[in-house]
Amino acid sequence: MIEFFTSIIAGIVSGLGMGGGTILILIFTVFLNVEQHIAQSINLIFFIPTAIIAIFINKKQKLLDVKTGLIIGISGSFGAILGSVISNRLDSNNLKKIFGIFLVIIAIHEIYSYIKLYITKKTRNNNIK
Repeated sequence: MIEFFTSIIAGIVSGLGMGGGTILILIFTVFLNVEQHIAQSINLIFFIPTAIIAIFINKKQKLLDVKTGLIIGISGSFGAILGSVISNRLDSNNLKKIFGIFLVIIAIHEIYSYIKLYITKKTRNNNIK
């Protein structure tokens, strides 16, 4: 039953554009004691219907740049294959550490981006007054 609620939470977060896979992997590895390789595989399977739905919604709203999407999709496919080969050669504990470092880097980037945006908006508002 916890898997069902985990998927619902990850789906909601994905729908908000924040990357539900990160939460999915975190919950599976930390709370459900699923091996890192398996959690990442489940995440990839979870991503397929989420991506298809996002494509339909964005296409309907005319927010889809097909040319750029194809370039990123093809490049991402090659990256996914390379990442799969590399992850299969890594020990599960090392893969967890690398994933954790990746999450910390993403968190720092998000915080930095938010602060930069906040400062920019505040500067604009002060200049308008």
